[in-house]
Amino acid sequence: MHRLIGTLMTLTLGLLLTTAPALGAQSAAPPAGTVRHVVVFKFKPAATEAQIQEVTDAFVALKGKIPGIVSLEHGVNNCPEKRNQGFTHVYQVTFTNAAARDAYLPHPAHKAFGELLGKLGVLEDVFVVDYTPAHD
Repeated sequence: MHRLIGTLMTLTLGLLLTTAPALGAQSAAPPAGTVRHVVVFKFKPAATEAQIQEVTDAFVALKGKIPGIVSLEHGVNNCPEKRNQGFTHVYQVTFTNAAARDAYLPHPAHKAFGELLGKLGVLEDVFVVDYTPAHD
């Protein structure tokens, strides 16, 4: 009996390990019409880590304040090519569709975030790209 249970557990584990990557790949593709909004900041040399963290925390908080945001990711450039031209912090917002993105831009929470950036005075430049992911 123990041998049967062990065999069944081994088969189940094997099935999970071989199908999980495929299932993850299927769910990774965004739904048609999704819009990605990529924002990349170049901070002034005088910007402190605390100020940069305040900006990041405020940006991340937008997900809970603005409808239509599916996900919000962020990170710091670590590309070995050294071609980032001083742009270091990346924020990627995924919207359900272009209408949700368009509603985000004038949203009071987004405007308040812009006011925070102005108050802190830590940004040297910003680069923004929006796109709809291609489904090949």
